[in-house]
Amino acid sequence: MRSSKSRSRNKNNRNNNNRSVGNVMNRVFDSSGPEGKVRGTPQQIIDKYTQLASDATLSNDRVAAENFQQHAEHYLRILAIATREQEARREQQEKDQRERQQQRDHQRSDKQDRDQPAGTGEQPDVAAKPAEDTALVETPEAAQDQPRPRRQRRPKPAGASEQGDAPKTDGPAEAAE
Repeated sequence: MRSSKSRSRNKNNRNNNNRSVGNVMNRVFDSSGPEGKVRGTPQQIIDKYTQLASDATLSNDRVAAENFQQHAEHYLRILAIATREQEARREQQEKDQRERQQQRDHQRSDKQDRDQPAGTGEQPDVAAKPAEDTALVETPEAAQDQPRPRRQRRPKPAGASEQGDAPKTDGPAEAAE
């Protein structure tokens, strides 16, 4: 009788084998061809089998040449599928990025619309026109633009020193009395 652990392990291993692991473009494959093992990335394996096919063609071995070409075609298909998937992922990422940028732009414009007072969207320049031409009430903003009159200082008391307002003392003894 089988234990439940071995069944679950086998089930998980089967599911993991169907998933593509990592970047196929740079993944190293072991190919067991008619001439022995060929190891490398898909592009390297394609190049190797293509070279073996041309060598077989030169030696008039059409069967071996066809076999090498079929091996090269297999890895060429793997590479083509990986390239298409990579391109689709890149396009999807670019599309998602454009959508996020549009949402940010839309949120910024909504925030600007909320921050502006209702009306035409632009406020007229009231300060540029003379006050007698307009029947507008003076606002606190307009008052800020005008220079404020300076207040005059109060005169210092007669016994004040130059350093501060307190009268000068001779030392700590006078302060204690």
